[in-house]
Amino acid sequence: MAVLEKIRVKFGLVISIIIALALLSFIIDPSTLESALNSMSSKYDVGQIAGKNISYTDFQSDIDRYTTINELMSGSVRDEETQKQIRNAAWQELIDKYLFVKNAKEAGITVGEDEMLALMGGEYTSPVISQNPVFMDETGAFSTDRLKAFIQNVDSDESGQLRTYWNYLQNTVHNQQYYAKYGALFNASANDNALQLAQAVAEGNTTADVDYCLVYYPVMPDSTITVSSNEIRDYYKKHKDFFKQKANREIEYVVYEVVPSAADIAAASDAMTEAYDEFSTTDNMRTFLSKNSEQSLSSYWYKDGELSTVNREINDQIFAGAKVTQIVSAGNSFYAAREMDSKMLPDSAFVKHILLQDENAAHTADSLVTVLKKGGNLANLAASFSADQASAADGELGSIGWMTQTYMIPGFEGVFDAKVGEPFVLKTQYGTHVVVVSQKTKPVAKKQVAILEKTALASKETFNNYYSQANTFATLAGGTYEGYKKALDSTKVYSHPMTITEATANYGAIDNAKEVTRWAFDAKVGKASNIITVDNNYFFVVALKEANKEGYAPVQKVASQIQDKLYNDKMQEVKTREVADKIAGAATIEEVAERLGVQVEHRDALSLGSTAIEPALVGAIASATEGEIYGPVAGMMGSYVVKVSGKQTGSFYSEADAKNLSAQKAQYLAQMILAVMQDYDNVKDNRERFF
Repeated sequence: MAVLEKIRVKFGLVISIIIALALLSFIIDPSTLESALNSMSSKYDVGQIAGKNISYTDFQSDIDRYTTINELMSGSVRDEETQKQIRNAAWQELIDKYLFVKNAKEAGITVGEDEMLALMGGEYTSPVISQNPVFMDETGAFSTDRLKAFIQNVDSDESGQLRTYWNYLQNTVHNQQYYAKYGALFNASANDNALQLAQAVAEGNTTADVDYCLVYYPVMPDSTITVSSNEIRDYYKKHKDFFKQKANREIEYVVYEVVPSAADIAAASDAMTEAYDEFSTTDNMRTFLSKNSEQSLSSYWYKDGELSTVNREINDQIFAGAKVTQIVSAGNSFYAAREMDSKMLPDSAFVKHILLQDENAAHTADSLVTVLKKGGNLANLAASFSADQASAADGELGSIGWMTQTYMIPGFEGVFDAKVGEPFVLKTQYGTHVVVVSQKTKPVAKKQVAILEKTALASKETFNNYYSQANTFATLAGGTYEGYKKALDSTKVYSHPMTITEATANYGAIDNAKEVTRWAFDAKVGKASNIITVDNNYFFVVALKEANKEGYAPVQKVASQIQDKLYNDKMQEVKTREVADKIAGAATIEEVAERLGVQVEHRDALSLGSTAIEPALVGAIASATEGEIYGPVAGMMGSYVVKVSGKQTGSFYSEADAKNLSAQKAQYLAQMILAVMQDYDNVKDNRERFF
């Protein structure tokens, strides 16, 4: 009974609201009731697209589906960057489904069933399919047989994962086709017409010889130029859309970074010294490094300079002939290196091959080697025998191309030691290969090197010391902003001011600090946090100064910004008028310069189509009559007075140039299509509230 009573007391108000809403449903429009309920639950929505609320539960279901797809494509990768990409992909699918495709259909665009069949493996196979590794053979070429086999297995897969992946591919191809068609429609409508092109050609072919004077605006404020509060309010009302803002928080924070102490660094140095002797002599380097070093044994062949990516001193000692380097330090890290092998090797080799995959591959390979040694043509033999009919790097079948250590087919590492022009046989996971190295770069001295690395880590004692400092600050702050300011005075710690949105995850160079953001958006103004630990390496104490809602920034918040804008406009007008008064009646540009106390600047053959010159100057030159003083004209840096001594028309800027520029502008505008659609439909993206 006591428990029931607590429930009644705790949830009595909520139950009353629910009952009231139920009664209201009999007397108000159902759509109004739905709107009220939606507003109550919107806090728990991931976003809204084209009027549809996207609940956290539904979005998480989409994320789970995309996680499955990602695991099918690349294995189980759960790092934060991959998770972010998965969330973005899930959100993009919703944007496409509820917004973009809908708008494309309203524009008259369709993607039919026959079209989809052609794109999913038919006559016009989409790159989504043809470039998918799942449907490639051993040589990396698209295989219709692989595609057919996959489709046949979709329905028999009891896990349903293949069906999930196939549906994803179909949806991707479908949406991409809508994007392609909408983009083509947009680009066709965005091109300049004949009159616009003619004007662009005329401007591009017109140059002018001009003398001009520039009077720079003053750097110091002019007290005679004032902006009233009424002017600020009037500007705000007329340009209110300029001041839209996302919900944000104004915070201050202190942060204590856990760094190794002198004792910790000394301990790492001692551990390095202790391991050094065994490192210098061990016969089982791989096992030794796996137990003692932060770097495992690498088979990479270094040339002089490349070890500098590890440490420059290490590189210099190894390539000066040291078999084992001395211990060197850099920051909190210690290094030593040991030469394991050395050779003269090329950086790259041009490789050709014939791939054999049948049961007689070994015998056929030996025969082909014999034929090649007698002068046989590898390209002709590859055409007849090779399972790889896609490799033709130099235009001849069988040519894989240049291989390097970082661009290498597994199993082909021996090509660097092979003799040029001498065929040989090797086996890889793909089959049996008859290989010919046709060219190699000049051999250089290279070394295989084992690297012993130890980095000092903060000890438990060091960790506790920094935590204690953060705890002292948090205790002094006492959970309030006022206390936070007093704690700053007491501890003399630097306070970081910052304005954040729900998307903020990085604080300076500190990543993955979303917990700080979540606290700030859940806290009340005037509060200070307890210790917030980030990556077990940073201790934050945060104070919330102000909370700003989504919508329009209040006029008092942007008043100084508006004042600066209006002051600059007035100042430019006043200073340009002063220039006009000073030069009134001046007959020559030299006289103008003398009256203004500036020099005459001269430009020959200045193009009226130039985008590298201030528009005000170009406009003045275009408007000026030859031989007459024109201006002043207010520019961004100052006021211009010009005199054009001559204009010439050339033919260096063609209609093709104008069309190319027009196409570039259309392409740029096309990138804004989705953003404009989202703004028009008032899409709300609240994902950062949850992730």
